[in-house]
This record gives sequence, structure tokens and C-alpha cells, in this order.
Amino acid sequence: MRAGTLVRLSLAGNRTDRMRTALTAGSAALGAVALLAAATVASIHGGASIDAPTGLRTLSPGSDQYASALLVEQGLRPGVIFALIMLALPVLALAGQCIRLGAPARDRRLAALRLAGATPGQTVVIAGAETAAAGLLGSIAGFGVYLVLRVVLDRRNGDGKLLLPTDVRPNTLILIVALLIVPVLAGLIGLLLMRRVVITPLGVVRRLREDGPQPWPGVLIVLGLVLFAPRTLQKILHLAPEGGRLPDWLPLLLMGVGVLLVMIGVVAGTGWISYTAGRLLRRYGRGPVALLSGARLMADPWNGSRTIGALLAAVVFGAGTLGLRADLATDFAAQRRFDELIDPASAALNSAQDTAFYFGAIRLVMVAVTIALVVAAGGVLVALAEGIVARRRTFAAMTAGGVPQAKLGATLFVVTFVPLLPALLLALVCGVSLMRSMRTEVVVTDDTLTLALPIPVPIGSLALLGAGAVLAMLLVVGAGMLVLRSSTDLEEMRAS
Repeated sequence: MRAGTLVRLSLAGNRTDRMRTALTAGSAALGAVALLAAATVASIHGGASIDAPTGLRTLSPGSDQYASALLVEQGLRPGVIFALIMLALPVLALAGQCIRLGAPARDRRLAALRLAGATPGQTVVIAGAETAAAGLLGSIAGFGVYLVLRVVLDRRNGDGKLLLPTDVRPNTLILIVALLIVPVLAGLIGLLLMRRVVITPLGVVRRLREDGPQPWPGVLIVLGLVLFAPRTLQKILHLAPEGGRLPDWLPLLLMGVGVLLVMIGVVAGTGWISYTAGRLLRRYGRGPVALLSGARLMADPWNGSRTIGALLAAVVFGAGTLGLRADLATDFAAQRRFDELIDPASAALNSAQDTAFYFGAIRLVMVAVTIALVVAAGGVLVALAEGIVARRRTFAAMTAGGVPQAKLGATLFVVTFVPLLPALLLALVCGVSLMRSMRTEVVVTDDTLTLALPIPVPIGSLALLGAGAVLAMLLVVGAGMLVLRSSTDLEEMRAS
């Protein structure tokens, strides 16, 4: 197949296909900007702690031109990089949701190509090319936005220091990898979505679900909490051979794996929550809304994991950050009270500069979490609208049969929020439990005095985070109601 023919077939389609291409490119651009920002921070040199001949510890040169200690100190930059990558994950999830837009019509178009004589291999190439092309277009646009932002945000403070690292550029290889991540993932997702069309162009697939999802994600959550706990790290460090030493990066790796396992467990556990809630609604529910909602949740329990997975991951990360803030606040309070008991005069000389720095860094992380929640809510909106449009003939037929639109809207609300609320509560508990697995109290001691302060659970901040996620989903469902209203028109029953 010639390249020109491939491009023409990849870009063919209706208005929905063009919308899918635009949304995929837009989300790919946002993801590219976040990844390029992380690569830029990783390109900063210097800032390592070194012991000077005078006995004082200083920082190696190369990063002293920046105003923020988050960029100056080498030990703090990995946290900034991790936060930027976490910000890119909901954007990549949004791209995955956009790729699913208009999937039934695309299935029929590619199935028609199969029936017209296209081989399975050619169909695979077309399916992957149309999504990869949209992702590549978005990555190129994101690179352009990145270059513009480097010029616009090239600012200095009153001391002449840079506010952002606009003076460094990522390595060429890292730059290419960051730009190609989204197109490659988009192409792979496109191939995955088209696998049934490749197998049979008629789209006839029989699925039989004997048992619902099992609660195995709970094992992942427990394992993640165990790996994150300092006691586990200490036991692993004791495994080093006598006279040897385990790598310094091993504890950080284990903690990162622990966070990842907890996030996967929460997201995957939504499938079990949906199926269990569906069974309860089918057994104890009364009325068409409960019965329709229960049937829908049992028929596709993994829909919640697919649609709200990025939102739940952002909530887990945000709850962990709030737990860290409570830990730091208690640590500073304990140290201040201990100094007051030992030497009130020296305690009065302590400055709040370090406290303000750490809390300022946490505020920046929570801003990133808020942006991630907004982006994740956008992905849920795309998935919700796609699901409604894909079943518009079914909704129109139900309306023609006498089902009121209000009942269909209530069903949409129940199907969305019944699995969301317990999954959101689980995400909040797991996120704050990550930090509480490290310690639940702060102990400051010396030869004469021991002071212990319990670390409180930030219930108010957690409730505010959860309420923000619920509010975002309420707005998403409200927008979905508008799509549902147009999808129940009796004209939708006409064969296209």
C-alpha cells in the first residue's frame, strides 16, 4: 500500500472522526509540554552537596543561577520531575479516551475496507496510522508551544536569578523520546481497539461473563503499602552481604513501586466495586433506574476503571501529598516545642524560612494535582459523551417505548456516582495511608528530654480534595445530560 493511499484512508471519516483527531492532537500537545518540562528540569547540572575544605557543606556550581531551591539543589529536582510526569499521566489518559471517540463508526469503516479486500495487516496499519498521525501532530504542536513558553517565561527576579530553567535544553535523544511517547502510545491503543475488526470484519463477537471481577486489587494495595513502609526498607537493607552495600537508589525505587502498586490497585479495584454495586442494585433495587443501573454496571464493570482511572490516580497522589504536609507540620511543631522547652532563647532565633519553603513546594504540587483533576475530568467527559453517542439508537428506542428522559438521566447519574464515591473514598484512604505507613507520630529526643507528638489525619483537607473531585464529576455528568437529551431524539432510530 502506498504512503499517499495510507494517509488518505487514515484521515477519511465524518465529523466525529475529525473531532477525534483534533482532541487527540490537543491532548498529545499538553502531554508533550509536560514531558518536555520534566526533561528540561532533568537537564540542569550542578547543585550536588559537597564538603568544602573549611568543613562546611556547599553546593556544586552549575545551578546557582535559579531563584528556586527546587531547581538549585540536586536532591530536590527529582521531586519536581516526578510531579511533572504525574501531571502528564492524566493528559495521556485523556488522549486514550479521545482515541475511543467515534469507535463504532470507525469499526464499520475499517470493516468495510476488510470486506473490500484489505488484508488484516493493511487494516492494522491504517488503524494505527490514523491515531499515531494525530498524536504526532499534537506532539509537534506541543513542541512549538514549549519553544514559545521558553521565550515568554524567561523572567528574572530582583536579584537577577531565573525563575524557570529557560537557559537549558534537553538532550536531543531525550527530546525525541518525549515527543514520540504520545504518538507511539496512540498507535498502540488504536491497534488494541481495532483487534476485533481485524479478526472478523463483521464485528460479530460473542462474550460470556461467568464470574465478575475479583477483589485481587486489594492485594496490590496492601503490597504497595508494605513496600512503602520504612520497616520493609530496613529489612531489605539488612539483606546486603557483610561488608557490602546495596545501591542508594534502591529505597527510592521500592517507594516508587509501592506508590505505583497502590494506584493500580485503586484503579483496578473500581471494576470490583462497580460489579458488586450492580449486583446489590439488581437484588435490592426497586424501580427502573435501579434495575437499569445495576444491569449496566454488571454488564461492563471495567468501564469505571477505564474512565475515572486517571482521576483516582490524581486523588491518591494528592492525598499522599496532604499526608506529607501534615507530617511536616507536626515535625516543625514538635521541633519548635522541643527547642522552647530546652532553650527558649535559641528557639526565638529560629527562622520560618525553611518551613515556608517546604510548604510552598507542597502548594505547587497541589496545584499540579488540581490541574491533573481538571484534565482527568475532561477525559471522563469525552468517554461519557462517546458512550452515550455509541448507544444513541438504544436510548432513542427506549424513549419511543415509553421510558422518560428523566429516568435515563437518573440512570446515567447512578451509573457514574455509585462506583465513583466508594472508589474515591478508597483513593483518599490509600493516599494518606502511604504517608502514615512511615510514621504516625514525631519523636524528638536527647539525653534529658523526649517529646512525642501524634501526626493528625488531615480530614478537612482530604474532604476538600474529595469534594473537588465530586464537583468536577457533577459538571461532567451535567454536560453528559445535554448529550443524552439530543441522543434520545426519535430521529436517531433511523438507519444511517
